[in-house]
Parts: sequence; structure tokens; C-alpha cells
Amino acid sequence: MNISLPARFTRRAALVIGLSLTLARPLVSTTAQPTQPARPLVYSAAVDSIIQPVSAEYITATLDEADGAGAALVVLTLRTPGGLVDSTRAIVSHMVAAKTPVAVFVAPSGARAASAGFILTIAADVAAMAPGTHIGAAHPVDGSGQKIDETMATKMTQDLAAYARTLAGRRNRNVSLAELAVSESRAFTEEEARQASPPLIDLVAADLPDLLRQLDGRTITRFDGTTTILHTANVEIVTFEMSLRQRVLSAVANPTVAYLLMSLGTLALTIELWNPGAIVPGIVGGLCLLLAFFAFSVLPVNIVGVLLLFFGLLLLVLELKVTSFGLLTAGGIVSLVFGSMILVDSPLPELQLRLSLVLPVVLGFTAITVLLARLALAAQRLGPATGPAAMVGSPGQALTPIDDRSGRVLTHGEIWQATAAESIPSGSRVRITRVDGLHLHVQRE
Repeated sequence: MNISLPARFTRRAALVIGLSLTLARPLVSTTAQPTQPARPLVYSAAVDSIIQPVSAEYITATLDEADGAGAALVVLTLRTPGGLVDSTRAIVSHMVAAKTPVAVFVAPSGARAASAGFILTIAADVAAMAPGTHIGAAHPVDGSGQKIDETMATKMTQDLAAYARTLAGRRNRNVSLAELAVSESRAFTEEEARQASPPLIDLVAADLPDLLRQLDGRTITRFDGTTTILHTANVEIVTFEMSLRQRVLSAVANPTVAYLLMSLGTLALTIELWNPGAIVPGIVGGLCLLLAFFAFSVLPVNIVGVLLLFFGLLLLVLELKVTSFGLLTAGGIVSLVFGSMILVDSPLPELQLRLSLVLPVVLGFTAITVLLARLALAAQRLGPATGPAAMVGSPGQALTPIDDRSGRVLTHGEIWQATAAESIPSGSRVRITRVDGLHLHVQRE
């Protein structure tokens, strides 16, 4: 049996099928087009401080972020006077284990990468310097400010020199110059480092774009011996910034800031001790001292300087108790000044406290301390303000005649029973000499 469809239904079906094919044609064509490759990523980070735990955390976080994003290169712009060996070793360990190649760029012109910065430079996959910069002077010093005996100093120097030789050897850089930078505190300009045989650095670049231009197509050898070709043309530069916490802690780890925090914290706690219950000075003082202690934990602090500071404060306090005609105050000021000047034990100018900072802080602290102490002593000399003892010496008026037996006196808005050693007529002005319970002893004014 034949079944025929209506002609109108057949035309509608044909129209729907044709329209569907027309709409599907551009969709198929679009999905078939090849996608454009993404631009390579270059992560950029800058360290302009001493190498300490905060800066080490920032650098390692940058390397981890670059590895996760599959970046082509990490450029670490470095300008530092040095830092802690432990933090430096932590950064180097992370650097050599990173999947992303690392370039250390000592810049801008006039900057330097001394001590710990030198170790980071020779440990990088690419070592670059801007014109007018220098590296080196990596001789180790004791961060506690204590004098090191000759044997321990030799051990520290030899240990760091061997570390520098290892890094320079693995990076095919000048091993002998790397050792001299540690053992003899040698420093090198960008031209001296590049023209050495073999060189200490790979290239000299004016800025970051110039560095990326020179690195494009360059073959580098990683720490494990594998080779990689860098592609840095038409890259997308991702600037990796410090977190707020890292910026605050990095700013605190500055000798000037740490010294001001210590002075402010000591003064605030002193105010709190002299005025218990003020609360705000105690909170501010505690926070300032904790931040200062954090900074001193990463700075080369001289123990003798700390002792001189405490001795100066002790002399200022003794001046209030002992009559020295200002000698103790003068000694306290001198002790505070000398203690402040040698508080940070480092030959680097960036880590030293300037006299122009120390003198105003010491003199201001001394003036405020002496003023507060004198106010406290003056308050202690004041008589009682409440109770029966506070009535002694107060004036009054005789309401009745007063003799050695009885009488009545008006004082403090109250009527009291009173006696006197002499006869006092009614209406006379009197002054209280003694209080016995609810009975007053008065005398005539």
C-alpha cells in the first residue's frame, strides 16, 4: 500500500532542512579555523632591599607563580647591599630547582648587588648588569655584631667561597673571581665582569626591553645541564608585586625605621607605666617594639649598642632619684648617642644610622622622659585630695564660740563639732589642724 504525504508538508520540511544547513555552514567553518598562539609570559620582580626572610619569600613566590603559569622567563631586577646567608641559600635552592629560567638583572644604572646579591647573580641562569653598576664584596660577617675569632672567621669564609665556586662552576662563570669576591671582598664593574675570561656575567643591557631583545633566541644551560632556547620577542610582561604584608615587613626591616619604632615603642610603654590604664600607649608601644624586634632579628645588631641604650635609659631614670646636677642626664645622652651609632654593625652605608637622625631622636626622647618623670614626682608630692586627711589645713567659720571643750564649725558645706586650744568667738575664720574621727581641732586664722 502506498502512503503519500501532503504537498504542503513536504515543502515545509524541505524549507526547514535547507535553513538548518545554511545556519550550520558558518559554524563549521569557524571551528575549523586554527587558533592564534598565546604570547609568551615573562614574570618581572624587583628587590630593592637587603636579602632577608621577607624578600626571600617574595622571590620564591614569584618563581612558583611563574612555574604555574608556564612562563618563558623570570627577570629579577636586583639592587641590594647584601643580606642573610640563610635567606640567600633558600633563594638559590628555589632558583636552581625552578622549571622557569631565571635572569638576575642588576639595574638601574648606579645600582649594585653586593654580598648576598653577588651570590644570587652568579647563581642565575642569566646574569645581566646595567651600565654603571657593580657586583661583589661578598665576604661573610657575623650578623650579631660580635667579634669572630680567627678560626671561625676562616671557616665561614671558606664555606661561602666553596659555595660561590660551586655556583660559578655550574654556570660556566669565572670561578677564581667568584672566590676572590668572597675571600678578599673584591668587587667588579659591569665591564670587568663581562670581559673576564671566562666572564662573570652574560651580558650588559640598558633596561628590561633591551635585556629581552638580547635574550631572544639565546641558548642557555640550566643548572642540571640541559639547554633551553629563550623566546623573548613579543612577550607579555607580568609584574609580580609584593603583597601588603610583605611590603610592610620589608619596610620595617630597615635600620632607620627599626630605630624609630624602638624609640617610639619604649616611650609609649614608659607613658603607659607612669599612667596605668591609658591603654592606647601600651598597645602602640607593644606593637612598635614587636616590629622593631622583628627588624633587629634580620639586621646585624651589635649587642654592645643595645646595652649602651639600656644603660642610657637607666642613667636618665637615676637622675630623678639622685642629685647629680645634670651629670647623670649628660651621661645618659652620651650613652644613648653612642649606643645608637653602633647599634647596627655593618660597613654598608645603607645599614648605618646617621647622626642627623640619632641626635634629634635622643634629645627628643630625653626631654620627654625627663618632663614626664618630673610631672610624676610633682604628683607624688601633692597632699591627699579625699578623706579626713584632705581636710587638714582647710578653712572654716565658727558658728558658735569655740573653746577647749566644744563648738561648731562650718567647713566644706558641713557642720562639724570642733575644739580649740584658745577661745575663738563666733563668726571668726578658723583653719583645721587635726581630724579625730568626727571631731575637728581648729585654730583661729
